[in-house]
Amino acid sequence: MATETEEPTLTVDELAARAGVTVRTIRFYSTRGLLPPPVIGPRRVGHYGQGHLSRLALIEELQHQGMTLAAIERYVEQLPPDLSAHDLAIHRALVASWSPDSAEEATRAELERRAGRPLGEEDIDRLAAMGVLERDAAGDGYRLDPGLLRLGVQLLDVPIAHETILAARTVLLEHTRSAAHELTRLFRDEVWNPYRERESDPEHVAAMKSLSAHMQPMVVQALVTAFQRSLKEELRAAFGREG
Repeated sequence: MATETEEPTLTVDELAARAGVTVRTIRFYSTRGLLPPPVIGPRRVGHYGQGHLSRLALIEELQHQGMTLAAIERYVEQLPPDLSAHDLAIHRALVASWSPDSAEEATRAELERRAGRPLGEEDIDRLAAMGVLERDAAGDGYRLDPGLLRLGVQLLDVPIAHETILAARTVLLEHTRSAAHELTRLFRDEVWNPYRERESDPEHVAAMKSLSAHMQPMVVQALVTAFQRSLKEELRAAFGREG
């Protein structure tokens, strides 16, 4: 992706191995516009970067949520064109939050393979503190949140104190819970309760419940987009244009 600071260095085979998909899948997604084209290097070899990897992870999560290919295409089309790998990782983490019981078991080797790098004990401790993973009772395996893993691994290299990251996480959790509570109350009071009082047909009531479930992805995407814009405005105001 052109907005990334690191030069794309992965071949299509390396990208497929890191993402856990086939080369054929990557080429199929490319023809459907779900992946941007690679950077063409010497000998006409295409090179991919973190943006491609993060986008593949997002597509995988959307599929896990049961979305069809057409629905995924519509979702991706609505994303801002200049999203970085970090932005895409945040989207994936939020999509994964639609299924709160998504923890997976992993050995140390599997964890490092999915992280794409070796992890020291300090790294494991930081990931555990961020809520990305927890050690199992035996101490030789992990339960991890796949939606947060990529974001957590990226945060390991951010030159910010660990305490600051945890404080930021607390702020985000408090405000997102508040937003979720208010949006749920609004839907319940302004949409669901009036509809239930007017409509007695069980099929129509079931249809409304289904609508409320399908609204969740749209609401999450709207929240992410609004937050990104607000954050840019706040950073610009605090640190000048370069923020």
